[in-house]
Amino acid sequence: MLEFYEKLHELLSGNIPFVSVTTVATVGSVPQDPGSKMLVTADGLYYGTVGGGKVEKRAIEEAQAMLSNHMGNESGSGAASRTRFVEWSLNKDIGMTCGGSTKLFFEVYNAKVWNIVVFGAGHCSQALIHTLVNLDCHVTCIDSRQEWLDRLPRHAKVKTVQADDLPKMVAEIPDGSFVILMTMGHTTDKPILLEILRGWDNRTFPYLGVIGSKAKAARLYKDVDEAGLPAEYKKLFHCPMGLPIGSNHPHEIAISIVAQLLQERDKNAS
Repeated sequence: MLEFYEKLHELLSGNIPFVSVTTVATVGSVPQDPGSKMLVTADGLYYGTVGGGKVEKRAIEEAQAMLSNHMGNESGSGAASRTRFVEWSLNKDIGMTCGGSTKLFFEVYNAKVWNIVVFGAGHCSQALIHTLVNLDCHVTCIDSRQEWLDRLPRHAKVKTVQADDLPKMVAEIPDGSFVILMTMGHTTDKPILLEILRGWDNRTFPYLGVIGSKAKAARLYKDVDEAGLPAEYKKLFHCPMGLPIGSNHPHEIAISIVAQLLQERDKNAS
């Protein structure tokens, strides 16, 4: 059983989509007892067993179908349930000679990873990421300063990237990510923002925020005009970022930003 949880942790920490299948009840002659477990990825059986033969083949197919449906459900709600119970007669439903029945519980993990990409690892970013690790998300933090990246929590949900050319890293942002710019200031935020906006016709992001004041926002709006970008692009990013709550303390700023991220995430999932 310990090895099962080690394999489960491998998949969770690796952000690999998978389904956990557990035998929760049996009646009569069946190939496995209640409590038997297996893990299934898009490639098939990853670890464990719930019976072998035809019943396991059917369970793997069911798990893969759930995984595919959940990952393909762009609405993030409704049709693609994360869990499912099934009860199969091994004779009638599976075509086995066994006269018993088995009840299985399926649960999908990691199929909808909430990716958040943070440019900058300064004080506010440190507070923000320490808050985000408590949520069901995966955070990538990009900065040119390794010493600041080293201060971030060592956590399976956090990936750090040291890069000297921050605008170049825009091409590496996973599709569908929430993107936050909180580098050392306007001089370093501006080129990243413009790089993202220049590619907006080909790739959009559900959330784009830049830390700063209303005065910084006015400066960024001018930058958009000077770059020859459409005027409506000024509406594509949040600046100031976060809900209008709290003070300028880094941890209160972090809470206000996380609140806005959750608000936008749930709006897009509705």
